[in-house]
Amino acid sequence: MNKVIIFDTTLRDGEQAAGGSLNIQEKLEIAKQLEKLGVDVIEAGFPVTSPGDFEAVRLIAKEVRKPTICVLTHANLEAIDKSWESVKDAAHPRIHIVLSSSDIHLFYQLKKTREEILEMSQRTVAHARKYCGDIEFSAMDASRTDPQYIYQILQVVIDAGATTVNIPDTVGYAMPAEFGNLVEGAFKNVPNIGKATVSVHCHNDLGLAVANSLEAIKRGARQVEGTINGIGERAGNASLEEIIMAIKTRQNFFNLTTGIDTTQIYKTSRLVSELTGFPVQPNKAIVGANAFRHSSGLHVDGMIKAAQTFEIMDPKSVGVPSSSLVLGKTSGRHAFRERLAELGYTPSEDDFNRAFAAFKDLADKKRDVTDRDIESLVAQEKRTVSETYHLDRLQVTCGDRGIPTAAVRLVKADGKVLADAALGAGPVDAVYQAINRLVGVPNELTEFSVKSVTEGIDAIGEVLIRIASDGTTYTGRGSDTDIIVASAKAYLNALNRLLAAKRTG
Repeated sequence: MNKVIIFDTTLRDGEQAAGGSLNIQEKLEIAKQLEKLGVDVIEAGFPVTSPGDFEAVRLIAKEVRKPTICVLTHANLEAIDKSWESVKDAAHPRIHIVLSSSDIHLFYQLKKTREEILEMSQRTVAHARKYCGDIEFSAMDASRTDPQYIYQILQVVIDAGATTVNIPDTVGYAMPAEFGNLVEGAFKNVPNIGKATVSVHCHNDLGLAVANSLEAIKRGARQVEGTINGIGERAGNASLEEIIMAIKTRQNFFNLTTGIDTTQIYKTSRLVSELTGFPVQPNKAIVGANAFRHSSGLHVDGMIKAAQTFEIMDPKSVGVPSSSLVLGKTSGRHAFRERLAELGYTPSEDDFNRAFAAFKDLADKKRDVTDRDIESLVAQEKRTVSETYHLDRLQVTCGDRGIPTAAVRLVKADGKVLADAALGAGPVDAVYQAINRLVGVPNELTEFSVKSVTEGIDAIGEVLIRIASDGTTYTGRGSDTDIIVASAKAYLNALNRLLAAKRTG
Protein backbone atom coordinates (compact mmCIF):
# COMPACT_ATOMS: atom_id res chain seq x y z
CA MET A 1 0.00 0.00 0.00
CA ASN A 2 1.52 3.29 -1.11
CA LYS A 3 -0.86 5.54 0.85
CA VAL A 4 -0.07 6.58 4.40
CA ILE A 5 -3.15 6.80 6.62
CA ILE A 6 -3.18 10.12 8.50
CA PHE A 7 -4.54 9.68 12.03
CA ASP A 8 -5.22 12.98 13.80
CA THR A 9 -5.36 13.00 17.60
CA THR A 10 -5.51 16.77 18.12
CA LEU A 11 -8.88 16.43 19.87
CA ARG A 12 -7.62 13.72 22.23
CA ASP A 13 -3.87 13.76 22.83
CA GLY A 14 -3.56 17.39 21.71
CA GLU A 15 -6.22 18.51 24.15
CA GLN A 16 -4.38 16.74 26.98
CA ALA A 17 -1.70 19.44 26.79
CA ALA A 18 -1.79 21.51 29.98
CA GLY A 19 -4.17 24.45 29.47
CA GLY A 20 -5.48 23.22 26.14
CA SER A 21 -9.09 22.35 27.01
CA LEU A 22 -11.77 22.80 24.34
CA ASN A 23 -15.53 22.97 24.66
CA ILE A 24 -17.89 20.80 22.63
CA GLN A 25 -18.56 23.30 19.84
CA GLU A 26 -14.85 24.09 19.48
CA LYS A 27 -14.08 20.39 19.11
CA LEU A 28 -16.77 20.06 16.44
CA GLU A 29 -15.38 23.07 14.57
CA ILE A 30 -11.89 21.57 14.54
CA ALA A 31 -13.25 18.15 13.49
CA LYS A 32 -15.06 19.70 10.52
CA GLN A 33 -11.87 21.47 9.46
CA LEU A 34 -9.91 18.21 9.79
CA GLU A 35 -12.49 16.67 7.46
CA LYS A 36 -11.79 19.44 4.92
CA LEU A 37 -8.06 18.81 5.37
CA GLY A 38 -8.70 15.20 4.39
CA VAL A 39 -7.41 13.28 7.40
CA ASP A 40 -8.36 9.62 7.32
CA VAL A 41 -8.98 9.11 11.04
CA ILE A 42 -10.06 11.60 13.71
CA GLU A 43 -9.49 10.48 17.28
CA ALA A 44 -12.37 12.51 18.68
CA GLY A 45 -11.73 11.99 22.38
CA PHE A 46 -11.49 9.81 25.45
CA PRO A 47 -15.20 9.53 26.31
CA VAL A 48 -14.87 7.75 29.67
CA THR A 49 -12.90 10.65 31.15
CA SER A 50 -15.80 13.14 31.36
CA PRO A 51 -19.44 13.68 30.31
CA GLY A 52 -18.28 16.61 28.17
CA ASP A 53 -15.84 14.44 26.21
CA PHE A 54 -18.55 11.78 25.75
CA GLU A 55 -20.95 14.37 24.29
CA ALA A 56 -18.26 15.87 22.07
CA VAL A 57 -17.44 12.46 20.57
CA ARG A 58 -21.13 11.69 20.10
CA LEU A 59 -21.73 15.00 18.28
CA ILE A 60 -18.68 14.60 16.04
CA ALA A 61 -19.68 11.01 15.21
CA LYS A 62 -23.08 12.24 14.03
CA GLU A 63 -21.95 15.31 12.07
CA VAL A 64 -18.54 14.44 10.58
CA ARG A 65 -19.13 11.65 8.08
CA LYS A 66 -16.14 11.18 5.77
CA PRO A 67 -13.27 10.24 8.11
CA THR A 68 -13.18 7.33 10.49
CA ILE A 69 -14.17 8.57 13.95
CA CYS A 70 -12.09 6.90 16.63
CA VAL A 71 -12.44 6.77 20.42
CA LEU A 72 -9.70 5.90 22.87
CA THR A 73 -10.54 3.56 25.74
CA HIS A 74 -8.82 1.77 28.59
CA ALA A 75 -8.43 -2.00 28.36
CA ASN A 76 -11.54 -2.40 30.46
CA LEU A 77 -14.82 -4.01 29.36
CA GLU A 78 -17.06 -1.34 30.89
CA ALA A 79 -14.95 1.44 29.38
CA ILE A 80 -15.21 -0.21 25.97
CA ASP A 81 -19.00 -0.44 26.32
CA LYS A 82 -19.30 3.26 27.19
CA SER A 83 -16.88 4.28 24.46
CA TRP A 84 -18.94 2.41 21.88
CA GLU A 85 -22.07 4.27 22.99
CA SER A 86 -20.36 7.57 22.15
CA VAL A 87 -19.17 6.57 18.66
CA LYS A 88 -21.79 4.10 17.44
CA ASP A 89 -23.54 6.69 15.21
CA ALA A 90 -20.39 7.35 13.18
CA ALA A 91 -20.40 6.42 9.51
CA HIS A 92 -17.01 4.75 10.08
CA PRO A 93 -16.47 4.03 13.82
CA ARG A 94 -13.27 2.76 15.40
CA ILE A 95 -12.50 1.62 18.94
CA HIS A 96 -8.91 2.23 20.05
CA ILE A 97 -7.72 0.24 23.07
CA VAL A 98 -4.56 1.28 24.91
CA LEU A 99 -2.66 -0.87 27.41
CA SER A 100 0.86 -0.50 28.79
CA SER A 101 3.51 -2.98 27.73
CA SER A 102 6.85 -1.92 29.27
CA ASP A 103 8.13 -3.51 32.45
CA ILE A 104 8.43 0.00 33.93
CA HIS A 105 4.70 0.59 33.52
CA LEU A 106 3.73 -2.96 34.52
CA PHE A 107 5.75 -2.84 37.75
CA TYR A 108 5.17 0.72 38.94
CA GLN A 109 1.77 1.59 37.51
CA LEU A 110 -0.33 -1.47 36.74
CA LYS A 111 1.16 -4.01 39.19
CA LYS A 112 0.59 -6.78 36.64
CA THR A 113 2.64 -9.52 35.01
CA ARG A 114 3.36 -9.89 31.32
CA GLU A 115 1.02 -12.88 31.19
CA GLU A 116 -1.82 -10.83 32.70
CA ILE A 117 -1.29 -8.07 30.12
CA LEU A 118 -1.45 -10.60 27.29
CA GLU A 119 -4.73 -11.96 28.64
CA MET A 120 -6.21 -8.46 29.06
CA SER A 121 -5.14 -7.52 25.54
CA GLN A 122 -6.79 -10.57 23.99
CA ARG A 123 -9.98 -10.29 26.05
CA THR A 124 -10.62 -6.58 25.49
CA VAL A 125 -9.93 -6.67 21.74
CA ALA A 126 -12.27 -9.64 21.33
CA HIS A 127 -14.94 -7.77 23.33
CA ALA A 128 -14.57 -4.59 21.24
CA ARG A 129 -14.76 -6.63 18.03
CA LYS A 130 -18.35 -7.54 18.94
CA TYR A 131 -19.29 -3.90 18.38
CA CYS A 132 -17.43 -3.03 15.16
CA GLY A 133 -14.92 -4.40 12.71
CA ASP A 134 -12.38 -1.56 13.03
CA ILE A 135 -10.32 -2.09 16.17
CA GLU A 136 -6.96 -0.50 16.98
CA PHE A 137 -4.68 -1.65 19.77
CA SER A 138 -1.79 0.37 21.22
CA ALA A 139 1.00 -1.20 23.25
CA MET A 140 1.82 1.86 25.34
CA ASP A 141 5.50 2.64 25.97
CA ALA A 142 6.51 0.19 23.25
CA SER A 143 9.87 1.87 22.70
CA ARG A 144 10.94 0.89 26.24
CA THR A 145 9.55 -2.65 25.99
CA ASP A 146 11.39 -5.88 25.18
CA PRO A 147 10.84 -6.13 21.39
CA GLN A 148 10.03 -9.83 21.57
CA TYR A 149 7.27 -9.12 24.07
CA ILE A 150 5.86 -6.38 21.81
CA TYR A 151 5.75 -8.83 18.92
CA GLN A 152 3.99 -11.36 21.14
CA ILE A 153 1.34 -8.79 22.09
CA LEU A 154 0.79 -7.79 18.45
CA GLN A 155 0.27 -11.40 17.41
CA VAL A 156 -2.26 -11.99 20.21
CA VAL A 157 -4.36 -8.86 19.49
CA ILE A 158 -4.39 -9.46 15.73
CA ASP A 159 -5.65 -13.00 16.34
CA ALA A 160 -8.33 -11.48 18.59
CA GLY A 161 -9.52 -9.14 15.81
CA ALA A 162 -7.40 -5.98 15.86
CA THR A 163 -7.20 -4.41 12.41
CA THR A 164 -4.64 -1.75 13.31
CA VAL A 165 -1.73 -2.25 15.71
CA ASN A 166 0.04 0.79 17.06
CA ILE A 167 3.67 0.88 18.19
CA PRO A 168 3.98 4.09 20.24
CA ASP A 169 7.04 5.95 21.40
CA THR A 170 4.93 7.19 24.32
CA VAL A 171 7.65 9.07 26.18
CA GLY A 172 9.75 10.18 23.20
CA TYR A 173 12.64 7.91 24.16
CA ALA A 174 13.59 6.25 20.87
CA MET A 175 16.22 7.20 18.33
CA PRO A 176 15.14 7.01 14.65
CA ALA A 177 17.26 3.99 13.67
CA GLU A 178 16.29 2.19 16.88
CA PHE A 179 12.60 2.90 16.38
CA GLY A 180 12.80 1.90 12.73
CA ASN A 181 14.32 -1.43 13.74
CA LEU A 182 11.45 -2.03 16.18
CA VAL A 183 8.86 -1.38 13.46
CA GLU A 184 10.70 -3.42 10.84
CA GLY A 185 11.04 -6.22 13.39
CA ALA A 186 7.26 -6.45 13.63
CA PHE A 187 7.06 -7.38 9.95
CA LYS A 188 9.75 -10.03 10.44
CA ASN A 189 8.63 -11.51 13.76
CA VAL A 190 4.82 -11.30 13.88
CA PRO A 191 3.44 -14.13 11.70
CA ASN A 192 -0.01 -12.57 11.20
CA ILE A 193 1.16 -8.95 10.76
CA GLY A 194 -0.21 -8.91 7.21
CA LYS A 195 -3.75 -8.94 8.62
CA ALA A 196 -3.36 -5.50 10.27
CA THR A 197 -2.14 -2.01 9.47
CA VAL A 198 0.96 -1.03 11.43
CA SER A 199 0.71 2.41 13.03
CA VAL A 200 3.09 4.65 15.00
CA HIS A 201 2.45 7.36 17.58
CA CYS A 202 5.53 9.36 18.58
CA HIS A 203 6.09 11.99 21.25
CA ASN A 204 8.56 14.83 21.05
CA ASP A 205 10.41 14.76 24.38
CA LEU A 206 13.78 14.69 22.59
CA GLY A 207 12.57 16.61 19.54
CA LEU A 208 12.50 13.44 17.40
CA ALA A 209 8.78 12.71 16.99
CA VAL A 210 8.65 13.61 13.30
CA ALA A 211 11.99 11.95 12.54
CA ASN A 212 10.90 8.73 14.27
CA SER A 213 7.53 8.75 12.48
CA LEU A 214 9.15 9.21 9.06
CA GLU A 215 11.68 6.45 9.77
CA ALA A 216 8.81 4.14 10.75
CA ILE A 217 6.98 4.94 7.52
CA LYS A 218 10.14 4.19 5.58
CA ARG A 219 10.32 0.80 7.35
CA GLY A 220 6.75 -0.20 6.50
CA ALA A 221 4.30 1.53 8.87
CA ARG A 222 1.27 2.75 6.94
CA GLN A 223 -0.56 4.77 9.57
CA VAL A 224 1.00 7.73 11.35
CA GLU A 225 -0.56 9.45 14.36
CA GLY A 226 0.02 13.04 15.37
CA THR A 227 -1.51 16.44 15.98
CA ILE A 228 -1.84 19.77 14.25
CA ASN A 229 1.02 22.09 15.32
CA GLY A 230 2.48 19.13 17.27
CA ILE A 231 0.52 19.96 20.45
CA GLY A 232 0.02 17.34 23.13
CA GLU A 233 1.27 15.91 26.41
CA ARG A 234 4.56 17.36 27.70
CA ALA A 235 6.65 18.39 24.66
CA GLY A 236 3.86 17.36 22.31
CA ASN A 237 3.24 14.85 19.54
CA ALA A 238 4.55 14.41 16.05
CA SER A 239 3.51 17.43 13.98
CA LEU A 240 1.22 16.13 11.25
CA GLU A 241 1.78 19.07 8.89
CA GLU A 242 5.53 18.38 8.94
CA ILE A 243 5.06 14.67 8.22
CA ILE A 244 2.56 15.33 5.44
CA MET A 245 4.74 17.91 3.70
CA ALA A 246 7.86 15.76 4.11
CA ILE A 247 6.09 12.93 2.27
CA LYS A 248 4.82 15.31 -0.43
CA THR A 249 8.04 17.31 -0.87
CA ARG A 250 10.28 14.22 -0.87
CA GLN A 251 8.01 11.89 -2.81
CA ASN A 252 11.07 10.71 -4.72
CA PHE A 253 12.51 9.47 -1.42
CA PHE A 254 9.43 7.93 0.21
CA ASN A 255 7.44 6.82 -2.87
CA LEU A 256 4.30 7.33 -0.78
CA THR A 257 1.23 9.55 -0.84
CA THR A 258 -1.47 10.82 1.53
CA GLY A 259 -5.06 11.84 0.91
CA ILE A 260 -4.49 15.30 2.39
CA ASP A 261 -5.55 18.57 0.76
CA THR A 262 -2.38 20.40 1.75
CA THR A 263 -3.85 23.81 0.87
CA GLN A 264 -5.95 23.47 4.04
CA ILE A 265 -2.91 23.05 6.33
CA TYR A 266 -2.33 26.69 7.23
CA LYS A 267 -6.00 27.37 7.91
CA THR A 268 -6.21 24.27 10.12
CA SER A 269 -3.09 25.31 12.02
CA ARG A 270 -4.48 28.79 12.69
CA LEU A 271 -7.82 27.39 13.86
CA VAL A 272 -6.21 24.97 16.31
CA SER A 273 -3.93 27.72 17.63
CA GLU A 274 -6.86 30.10 18.03
CA LEU A 275 -9.14 27.68 19.87
CA THR A 276 -6.54 26.03 22.11
CA GLY A 277 -4.74 29.28 22.92
CA PHE A 278 -1.34 27.81 21.99
CA PRO A 279 0.55 30.22 19.70
CA VAL A 280 2.59 28.84 16.82
CA GLN A 281 6.26 29.72 17.20
CA PRO A 282 7.53 31.97 14.36
CA ASN A 283 10.21 29.50 13.25
CA LYS A 284 7.81 26.52 13.24
CA ALA A 285 8.23 24.45 10.08
CA ILE A 286 5.46 24.71 7.47
CA VAL A 287 3.06 26.99 9.41
CA GLY A 288 5.24 29.41 11.39
CA ALA A 289 5.15 33.13 10.59
CA ASN A 290 8.74 32.97 9.32
CA ALA A 291 8.41 29.71 7.37
CA PHE A 292 8.23 31.59 4.06
CA ARG A 293 9.85 34.90 5.03
CA HIS A 294 13.34 35.88 3.93
CA SER A 295 15.58 38.47 5.56
CA SER A 296 19.19 37.78 4.62
CA GLY A 297 20.40 39.81 1.63
CA LEU A 298 21.77 36.67 -0.01
CA HIS A 299 18.45 34.86 0.43
CA VAL A 300 16.37 37.81 -0.83
CA ASP A 301 18.60 38.11 -3.90
CA GLY A 302 18.10 34.43 -4.63
CA MET A 303 14.32 34.65 -4.14
CA ILE A 304 14.05 37.57 -6.58
CA LYS A 305 15.86 35.55 -9.22
CA ALA A 306 14.13 32.20 -8.60
CA ALA A 307 11.97 31.17 -5.61
CA GLN A 308 13.33 27.62 -5.64
CA THR A 309 16.79 28.89 -4.64
CA PHE A 310 15.65 29.10 -1.01
CA GLU A 311 12.14 27.62 -0.92
CA ILE A 312 11.60 23.87 -1.27
CA MET A 313 7.81 24.30 -1.10
CA ASP A 314 5.39 26.68 -2.77
CA PRO A 315 3.70 28.60 0.07
CA LYS A 316 0.37 28.21 -1.74
CA SER A 317 0.69 24.43 -1.44
CA VAL A 318 0.04 24.72 2.32
CA GLY A 319 -2.51 27.53 2.02
CA VAL A 320 -0.18 30.50 2.56
CA PRO A 321 -0.58 33.24 -0.10
CA SER A 322 2.76 33.69 -1.84
CA SER A 323 2.29 37.42 -2.36
CA SER A 324 1.69 40.10 0.27
CA LEU A 325 -1.25 42.26 -0.74
CA VAL A 326 -1.54 45.27 1.55
CA LEU A 327 -5.02 46.62 2.25
CA GLY A 328 -5.93 50.04 3.65
CA LYS A 329 -8.87 52.30 4.40
CA THR A 330 -9.55 52.90 0.70
CA SER A 331 -9.92 49.17 -0.01
CA GLY A 332 -13.46 48.10 -0.85
CA ARG A 333 -15.60 45.08 -0.04
CA HIS A 334 -14.47 43.17 -3.14
CA ALA A 335 -10.75 43.52 -2.35
CA PHE A 336 -11.37 42.48 1.25
CA ARG A 337 -13.44 39.47 0.20
CA GLU A 338 -10.78 38.40 -2.30
CA ARG A 339 -8.08 38.61 0.34
CA LEU A 340 -10.15 36.58 2.78
CA ALA A 341 -10.56 33.91 0.10
CA GLU A 342 -6.81 33.83 -0.56
CA LEU A 343 -6.25 33.36 3.17
CA GLY A 344 -8.70 30.45 3.19
CA TYR A 345 -11.76 32.14 4.71
CA THR A 346 -15.23 31.82 3.17
CA PRO A 347 -17.52 33.50 5.71
CA SER A 348 -21.28 33.74 5.49
CA GLU A 349 -22.69 37.10 4.42
CA ASP A 350 -23.44 38.10 8.02
CA ASP A 351 -19.96 37.08 9.18
CA PHE A 352 -18.41 38.93 6.24
CA ASN A 353 -20.34 42.10 7.03
CA ARG A 354 -19.14 42.03 10.63
CA ALA A 355 -15.56 41.34 9.57
CA PHE A 356 -15.63 44.11 6.94
CA ALA A 357 -16.95 46.63 9.47
CA ALA A 358 -14.16 45.64 11.86
CA PHE A 359 -11.63 45.90 8.99
CA LYS A 360 -12.76 49.44 8.18
CA ASP A 361 -12.47 50.40 11.83
CA LEU A 362 -8.96 48.92 11.94
CA ALA A 363 -7.96 50.63 8.67
CA ASP A 364 -8.82 54.00 10.22
CA LYS A 365 -6.26 53.26 12.95
CA LYS A 366 -3.57 51.63 10.79
CA ARG A 367 -2.16 52.78 7.47
CA ASP A 368 -1.56 49.28 6.15
CA VAL A 369 -3.49 46.14 7.11
CA THR A 370 -1.45 42.94 6.72
CA ASP A 371 -2.47 39.32 6.35
CA ARG A 372 -1.72 38.70 10.03
CA ASP A 373 -3.93 41.66 10.95
CA ILE A 374 -6.79 40.20 8.91
CA GLU A 375 -6.37 36.76 10.48
CA SER A 376 -6.43 38.30 13.96
CA LEU A 377 -9.46 40.40 13.05
CA VAL A 378 -11.42 37.42 11.70
CA ALA A 379 -10.54 35.39 14.78
CA GLN A 380 -11.71 38.22 17.03
CA GLU A 381 -15.04 38.48 15.18
CA LYS A 382 -15.59 34.73 15.52
CA ARG A 383 -15.05 35.04 19.26
CA THR A 384 -17.86 37.61 19.54
CA VAL A 385 -20.58 35.62 17.77
CA SER A 386 -21.83 33.58 20.77
CA GLU A 387 -21.27 35.79 23.79
CA THR A 388 -23.12 35.95 27.09
CA TYR A 389 -21.44 39.31 27.76
CA HIS A 390 -20.16 41.73 25.10
CA LEU A 391 -17.80 44.63 25.73
CA ASP A 392 -19.67 47.78 24.73
CA ARG A 393 -17.54 50.56 26.20
CA LEU A 394 -14.35 50.92 28.22
CA GLN A 395 -12.67 53.95 29.80
CA VAL A 396 -9.46 53.87 31.83
CA THR A 397 -7.48 56.47 33.73
CA CYS A 398 -4.01 55.74 35.09
CA GLY A 399 -0.58 57.25 35.60
CA ASP A 400 2.43 57.22 37.90
CA ARG A 401 0.67 59.44 40.46
CA GLY A 402 -2.96 58.45 39.94
CA ILE A 403 -5.01 55.47 41.09
CA PRO A 404 -5.80 53.22 38.10
CA THR A 405 -9.54 53.36 37.49
CA ALA A 406 -11.69 51.59 34.91
CA ALA A 407 -15.30 52.12 33.90
CA VAL A 408 -16.86 49.26 31.92
CA ARG A 409 -20.15 48.84 30.14
CA LEU A 410 -21.27 45.37 29.05
CA VAL A 411 -24.26 44.21 27.01
CA LYS A 412 -25.78 40.82 27.84
CA ALA A 413 -27.07 38.44 25.18
CA ASP A 414 -30.63 39.40 26.14
CA GLY A 415 -29.88 43.08 25.49
CA LYS A 416 -29.58 44.16 29.11
CA VAL A 417 -26.92 46.86 29.67
CA LEU A 418 -24.64 46.65 32.73
CA ALA A 419 -22.12 49.26 33.88
CA ASP A 420 -19.72 49.62 36.80
CA ALA A 421 -16.31 51.00 37.74
CA ALA A 422 -13.44 49.77 39.89
CA LEU A 423 -9.96 50.59 41.15
CA GLY A 424 -6.99 48.32 40.56
CA ALA A 425 -3.24 47.85 40.93
CA GLY A 426 -2.90 48.81 37.26
CA PRO A 427 -5.19 49.60 34.31
CA VAL A 428 -5.72 45.96 33.31
CA ASP A 429 -6.36 44.93 36.91
CA ALA A 430 -8.90 47.77 37.26
CA VAL A 431 -10.69 46.60 34.10
CA TYR A 432 -10.81 43.01 35.36
CA GLN A 433 -12.08 44.13 38.77
CA ALA A 434 -14.91 46.08 37.10
CA ILE A 435 -15.83 43.14 34.86
CA ASN A 436 -15.83 40.79 37.86
CA ARG A 437 -18.27 43.07 39.69
CA LEU A 438 -20.65 42.84 36.73
CA VAL A 439 -20.30 39.17 35.81
CA GLY A 440 -19.93 37.77 39.31
CA VAL A 441 -18.32 34.43 38.42
CA PRO A 442 -15.54 33.35 40.84
CA ASN A 443 -12.28 32.58 39.03
CA GLU A 444 -8.53 32.90 39.31
CA LEU A 445 -6.34 34.49 36.65
CA THR A 446 -3.52 31.97 36.07
CA GLU A 447 -1.82 33.31 32.95
CA PHE A 448 -1.61 36.62 31.10
CA SER A 449 0.51 37.27 28.02
CA VAL A 450 0.55 39.91 25.33
CA LYS A 451 2.24 40.02 21.94
CA SER A 452 2.28 42.17 18.84
CA VAL A 453 0.61 40.60 15.81
CA THR A 454 2.71 42.65 13.37
CA GLU A 455 5.54 45.18 13.50
CA GLY A 456 5.14 48.90 14.05
CA ILE A 457 3.78 51.30 16.64
CA ASP A 458 0.25 50.90 15.22
CA ALA A 459 0.32 47.09 15.40
CA ILE A 460 -2.55 45.03 16.73
CA GLY A 461 -1.86 43.69 20.20
CA GLU A 462 -3.07 40.18 20.97
CA VAL A 463 -3.69 39.12 24.57
CA LEU A 464 -3.96 35.53 25.77
CA ILE A 465 -5.19 34.74 29.26
CA ARG A 466 -6.14 31.63 31.19
CA ILE A 467 -8.49 31.55 34.15
CA ALA A 468 -9.31 28.67 36.50
CA SER A 469 -12.69 27.87 38.02
CA ASP A 470 -13.63 24.69 39.92
CA GLY A 471 -10.43 23.00 38.79
CA THR A 472 -10.97 23.66 35.07
CA THR A 473 -8.92 26.05 32.94
CA TYR A 474 -10.51 28.33 30.33
CA THR A 475 -8.54 30.20 27.67
CA GLY A 476 -9.43 33.63 26.33
CA ARG A 477 -7.96 35.69 23.50
CA GLY A 478 -8.58 39.25 22.42
CA SER A 479 -7.00 41.63 19.93
CA ASP A 480 -7.10 45.37 19.36
CA THR A 481 -4.78 48.26 18.57
CA ASP A 482 -5.41 49.31 22.20
CA ILE A 483 -3.84 46.72 24.49
CA ILE A 484 -6.18 47.55 27.40
CA VAL A 485 -9.20 46.91 25.16
CA ALA A 486 -7.56 43.68 23.94
CA SER A 487 -7.09 42.63 27.58
CA ALA A 488 -10.77 43.24 28.32
CA LYS A 489 -11.84 41.28 25.23
CA ALA A 490 -9.59 38.35 26.21
CA TYR A 491 -10.98 38.26 29.75
CA LEU A 492 -14.57 38.34 28.52
CA ASN A 493 -13.77 35.64 25.98
CA ALA A 494 -12.52 33.37 28.80
CA LEU A 495 -15.52 34.21 31.00
CA ASN A 496 -17.94 33.49 28.14
CA ARG A 497 -16.29 30.11 27.65
CA LEU A 498 -16.60 29.40 31.36
CA LEU A 499 -20.30 30.34 31.36
CA ALA A 500 -20.96 28.25 28.23
CA ALA A 501 -19.29 25.24 29.87
CA LYS A 502 -21.43 25.63 32.99
CA ARG A 503 -24.60 25.75 30.87
CA THR A 504 -23.74 22.60 28.94
CA GLY A 505 -22.32 20.82 32.00
